[in-house]
Amino acid sequence: MAGINALRQLFRQQTLQWLLGVGRVWSWLSNKLSQIDLFTRSFLLLSALMLASLGAWVLIFLSLEMGPRAAQMSQRIATSVNLTLAALTYAPKVERRELLRTLSLREGLDVYARTGLDMIEPLPDERYWQRVAKLVRAQLGEETMLAWSVNDVPGFWVSFRLNNETYWLAFERHEIRLTGGIEWLSWGAAALLLSLMGAAIGVSYINRPLARLARSAQLVSKGTSPPPLPETGARELRALNSSFNRMARELHQANADRALMLAGISHDLRTPLTRMRLEIELSNIGESGLQAIDQDLAQIDHSLAQLMDYARPANPEPPRAINVSRLVAEVTERERCLTRHAGGTLTSHITPNLYAQISATDLRRVLTNLVENARRYGLSPSGIAELEVRLEGSNHSLKIKVSDHGPGIPAHDLERVRKPFWRGNYARTGASGTGLGLAIVDRLLQHMNGVLTFSARPGGGLTAQVEIFTDQSDG
Repeated sequence: MAGINALRQLFRQQTLQWLLGVGRVWSWLSNKLSQIDLFTRSFLLLSALMLASLGAWVLIFLSLEMGPRAAQMSQRIATSVNLTLAALTYAPKVERRELLRTLSLREGLDVYARTGLDMIEPLPDERYWQRVAKLVRAQLGEETMLAWSVNDVPGFWVSFRLNNETYWLAFERHEIRLTGGIEWLSWGAAALLLSLMGAAIGVSYINRPLARLARSAQLVSKGTSPPPLPETGARELRALNSSFNRMARELHQANADRALMLAGISHDLRTPLTRMRLEIELSNIGESGLQAIDQDLAQIDHSLAQLMDYARPANPEPPRAINVSRLVAEVTERERCLTRHAGGTLTSHITPNLYAQISATDLRRVLTNLVENARRYGLSPSGIAELEVRLEGSNHSLKIKVSDHGPGIPAHDLERVRKPFWRGNYARTGASGTGLGLAIVDRLLQHMNGVLTFSARPGGGLTAQVEIFTDQSDG
């Protein structure tokens, strides 16, 4: 009883392991299929269905061909045996040798004397050959012997009796067997090729409008106006392209109206600010009062600039890749001077000759905001901004890291700092700002196929990392 329970337990474990293995294989296969494009997935699906249909058709055809061909071949064998037997029966014995020679040359019928010493190989245990043998015996008699080879001579051998003498009548196998070999291979290859070509053409016909729509949607997401999609083809595609074209026109008009509105707001607000600065400079207010008012006006101007940056759309992608290393070096050098003027330090480690097809203006805004944010909120305990900018690259992405020695950001606030007008507790109490710097960075990175992440810096502080994917499939 204990042995039976152990076997059951072993069987359960083996079954569970097998199911887990199947689940892992299926999960891996599903993950791989989800990573390939729509055209390849549809082509593989249609190809698999066509191949399955072709295989089923071949099996059905072979099954339907077997019965009629077996009956036809058995009738041919029986007729040949009967004709040979009749010819030998009515021919004089002296002429039988010449008759057998004539039958062999003209009709391909080889007749041999059968002896008890013949080495006989039986027919193969295959459905078709056994069915032919059964039908031959039904017509010639149950005592008829059939062989696959006699005395190591291959063929389809059938025995018959003439008076007291027994003979073998040998047939070529290829004349009796089912259609196959090179013929079936050629027809199957032709059918397979036509099926794959049909699948490729059909999938391409369906996928081409969707690929065109995807490219246009990508251009819209980057702030570029795509050319209108053709409103032709199937009814659903016409409706889809028409709706997309209307949406693209409305977005373009909305962006144009927003740009005009922002220009108006900037002009209407900054002109009074400039006039106020001039009037304050000409007034009799004391030095401390002038400095306080000037700081307030500077803060208003900075907030206005941040609001304009956040509302301004991203720049379109340039036609060619730019030298990111050179651009980061230029921005870093400018920010180093500003940091030194504020009493801090900024070091940099830039990998040379890194290129990417992204907007130089947007990347400059991203890096400037990150460094300014670190300089403003990432002060060390001694009140000094100690910053570091690092640029690294790989085959698929570029990484820009801006690190500081400040108090960092609590884990529960890491996602909130991306939101507009939200600032951490330290930012509220230790510095002034609009809370739009990181929101602007996050918004621009969405158009640059990049992501913004935060991590604790070893030794204290915060590292803001920008990763820009140069390969679209990695984003």
